[in-house]
Amino acid sequence: MPQLLPNPTENTDAAHQGPFRHFHAPHTLLGATFTLQQVVFGLVLLYCLSPWASPPVALALGLVLAQTVGNPFGAHTKKATAKLLQFSVIGLGFGMNAHAAVQAGREGLLFTVASICGTLVLGYFAGRWLKLNRSVTHLISCGTAICGGSAIAAVAPVLRAKDEEISVALGTVFVLNALALFAFPPIGHALAMTQNQFGLWCAIAIHDTSSVVGAAAAYGDQALQVATTVKLARALWIIPVALGTALAFKQKGVKVKLPYFILGFIAAMLLNTWLPEMKPVGDVLVRLAKTGLTVTLFFIGAGLSAGVLRAVGARPYVLGVLLWGVVSVVSLYVILQAV
Repeated sequence: MPQLLPNPTENTDAAHQGPFRHFHAPHTLLGATFTLQQVVFGLVLLYCLSPWASPPVALALGLVLAQTVGNPFGAHTKKATAKLLQFSVIGLGFGMNAHAAVQAGREGLLFTVASICGTLVLGYFAGRWLKLNRSVTHLISCGTAICGGSAIAAVAPVLRAKDEEISVALGTVFVLNALALFAFPPIGHALAMTQNQFGLWCAIAIHDTSSVVGAAAAYGDQALQVATTVKLARALWIIPVALGTALAFKQKGVKVKLPYFILGFIAAMLLNTWLPEMKPVGDVLVRLAKTGLTVTLFFIGAGLSAGVLRAVGARPYVLGVLLWGVVSVVSLYVILQAV
């Protein structure tokens, strides 16, 4: 995934000064050199690997770490995040039934098509109103419409977007993902949404797959199955949207990146459906996948330093919040009325 603002080695910008600066002083014990910052990170990571951690708590701990002592392994966690998420999604497939997934995908198809087209059109006009760069506008719109950072990473090369444009779009989407992960479950409970309704709403209205799965997992197992299936079916729209982007922006000779991990998810789901004797192994893989998702969200939170938040600026956030708000409210209303 493209570089997120600023360089990961600068993810300690808030920590090098003020009350947390002593966390960066090196210490030696039994011939090993370490810092308190690394110790804190390691302890939080161990907690996220434990059965007591949950995706929202892991994200919150990552955010707190980023704003205080900082992330000492920013470059490493950034590289690990995408792969860990992909393996976790594949693992979740071992807990799903193909017949139920087809039904969920069929229900979500109309919502998916309408919301993607509507978000891209609204994003175009809102971006012009805000006088935002056309590439930034399209990247944020695609991230909101399809699947957050994955869509941005796929469309950016087609646009030949600059690093700073990619970073602004990623920063906007990741911050809103964090808000959605905390906000959606309480709203779902307050409105007495069914598991099916909530899973469908998460898949449509939350950007990144990681936050979709995290929010749905906090609501219930059925919500998790519906949300994951619909979201991954939605992610396949990266391909036609990227091709459409190449035509709209008159780009030639560009390659569209296929999200191959979705094929792994489908294969895992089919194995779980047709080979019931694999269930004991599948149960273990599902537990590992949920732990992997929790760690993924911790890494994402630890990457949102104060420097990242400041560098995005106000107008991209306005666009992101506008699109997210419209998609969330409209899809919520339609789901409550029709599902």
